[in-house]
Amino acid sequence: MSAIAHDETVNSKGILSGLLELRDLPDWFREQQHAAWEKFESIPRPTRKDQPWRFSNVDLLDLAPFKLSGTVSDQARAAILEQSNGLDEVAARLVFAGDQLLERDVVSEQLSKRGVIFQPLERAMVEHADLFRKYFMSTEVSLGSAKFAALHQALVSTGTFLFVPRGVEIDQPIEIFHWLAGENATVFPHLLLVTDELAKVTVIEHFRSLDRNQRGFACGVNDLLAGPGAKVTYVCAQNWGDNVVALQMNTTAVDHDASAMSLNLNLGSRYSRFESLSRLVGEGARSDLLAVAVATNEQEFDARTLQDHISPHTASDLLYKNALDDRARCTFGGLIRVEPHAHFTDAYQKVRNLLLSDDSEANSMPGLEILADNVRCTHGATSGQINEEEMFYLRSRGIPVPVAQRLIVTGFLNEVVQRLDQAAIADYLNQLIDRKFAHSR
Repeated sequence: MSAIAHDETVNSKGILSGLLELRDLPDWFREQQHAAWEKFESIPRPTRKDQPWRFSNVDLLDLAPFKLSGTVSDQARAAILEQSNGLDEVAARLVFAGDQLLERDVVSEQLSKRGVIFQPLERAMVEHADLFRKYFMSTEVSLGSAKFAALHQALVSTGTFLFVPRGVEIDQPIEIFHWLAGENATVFPHLLLVTDELAKVTVIEHFRSLDRNQRGFACGVNDLLAGPGAKVTYVCAQNWGDNVVALQMNTTAVDHDASAMSLNLNLGSRYSRFESLSRLVGEGARSDLLAVAVATNEQEFDARTLQDHISPHTASDLLYKNALDDRARCTFGGLIRVEPHAHFTDAYQKVRNLLLSDDSEANSMPGLEILADNVRCTHGATSGQINEEEMFYLRSRGIPVPVAQRLIVTGFLNEVVQRLDQAAIADYLNQLIDRKFAHSR
């Protein structure tokens, strides 16, 4: 029985073999894909009885209707390129639709001469095979979605590889677009970002659907590696269509005296699950995990995180804020783990949910696992409704209820967005949030 059918006549054993024959990929990569497919088929589909999937609507993970994406039409291609607008100034950009690369704006000649590599996966795995193989999906997915990580590895054929050499600072953000196009289409976005010592880079990924009403399935992976003293900023702007089921798995490794900041904005999809494993592997490492979600109608956002402190004198700070309206639901399961000998760890975890209707629901499960001494760790989760005094204050000045509510919610979420300390990206994310509110009213 096939989980994702290439077409109606191909069974599960024929999917991958037939697909790989059409792709010009290295033999070692094909072998990994075959092994990943077998792993995918061997792992049972998750149930709500599984602790990593507690409170999740696993019924939405039925993959039978979805099919591997084909070539987009010229009309769809033109529409995608026209709508692939984000930041005004970027260092480079890629635009993907399904597993097709539609457009590539390369890094400047100056950055290229300094050793910056910005390529689609299928080129990087050939031209930089040793570097690519060393890091490609090298960390086991451990927060519940091992089955879907295996599916991703089995079917991914393109994506982004970015390497920033020692001491290179890229001032402008790098921008990547991933599009779903077609009814029941699938997409497997992939980002492998490797920074060497003292490097600096910001990457923003956009996830969108050409037709917001069409069903689709997205299964993405991004691996971020911050070398010694490096500074990595990653932004995810998730705005899939209203009937998309999406899973995104992130692994971040932070070396000594390096910092990594990630911000995930969740606006679209019917169901979206985000897993984030942040590993602080060197002394002095710091990781900031930020997220904002605006959920309406019957949307469900599911976040699972692990702040894993492996070395001493490391710090992590998680701040997730969710605004839920109508019958929307969100789930958060997060753990701060301090490994043995990771003394003088400084870790925080805070989740705040703003419930805009009586039918919305938030489930939060923060946790601590401390195996070392001399640490400072705090965690907490709160859920509540809009402050009546704030609403009264705005209404008494003639502001209509929907506008007043929007102002309060925007202020509530803005604390997270401003943590980026990058005005252009913050303004762009706030525009996306404003559009979500405008379309939901």
